[in-house]
Amino acid sequence: MHNAVVISDSSCVILFTKIDELDILRLVYDHIYVTQEIAREIGNALPEWVEVKEVHNKALQSSFEETLDIGEASALALAFEIPDCAVILDDMKARKSAEKLKIRVTGSIGIILIAKKLGKIPSVKAVFEQIRKTNFRISDRIINEAIKAADESP
Repeated sequence: MHNAVVISDSSCVILFTKIDELDILRLVYDHIYVTQEIAREIGNALPEWVEVKEVHNKALQSSFEETLDIGEASALALAFEIPDCAVILDDMKARKSAEKLKIRVTGSIGIILIAKKLGKIPSVKAVFEQIRKTNFRISDRIINEAIKAADESP
């Protein structure tokens, strides 16, 4: 169901840190990578289980930067250097770019659903209530759909 290796954009790490649920990433994935650019965007010290990786193909990253922000561009470029990985992206434009490139993609909401499905968290509803208290932009409709998908009532 889930991938053992994931590259996270900054939005997921920042969001999960804000709601004190960063461990959800570690509960779902065996290896979590961020690029140096993403680590700078996050700004806070990362836990030791998040590994910072440098993108070697800077030309590929630069080409992605023509349409995406530097963090998203670096995440997609790194995905070509790490076999059998997925990328966590919450921005719709970045997600569509990843899909066109045949890169497996998920988002923060998807990770919460995976964690529930794997029995790593007892309830998605509680996590979504915390998210609603932040400035993370997500519609009530999407939250309610995710709660239903987790077999919890909205």
